[in-house]
Amino acid sequence: MSRQIVIQPMTAAAFAPYGDVIDCAGQPDKVINQGKCGRYHDRARLDFADGRAGISLFDAEPRELPLTLDLVERHPDGSQAFIPMSLTGFLVVVAPDENGKPGAPLAFETAPGQAINFHRGTWHGVLTPLQAPGLFAVVDRIGEGANLQEYWFDTPYTVVSRQ
Repeated sequence: MSRQIVIQPMTAAAFAPYGDVIDCAGQPDKVINQGKCGRYHDRARLDFADGRAGISLFDAEPRELPLTLDLVERHPDGSQAFIPMSLTGFLVVVAPDENGKPGAPLAFETAPGQAINFHRGTWHGVLTPLQAPGLFAVVDRIGEGANLQEYWFDTPYTVVSRQ
């Protein structure tokens, strides 16, 4: 038996409790490079308990819907930004914290050109591209100690596309 989660579009307002949507919405904060480049400044709050920010590359295999969601994780010592290196959307699953455990998950699909930043301690699903390539730049905490907590659901969820 599983429970169903319907994917919703990624919006800054809906995602705000869990993190930041990184995109070029609105007018640029500055126009630079001889007027040929709009700078959309400071679009994500990076937050680390210790250590430093690092940039890694993740090469993830695409997944298919419906998707069985049986695991979420969180990083208590640092935020984590996922920046796709292609113009395709990807699936983002998050859950509110309920006394140290994840509550009912939500699923979002980003639009092409959107990236996301999970706030420190946010329960989230694993990296889930729905199309190839699944190449992402990831900005997160580099430092000593474990920065990963996993939670396995006794009853999995099924993530389905909106109709």
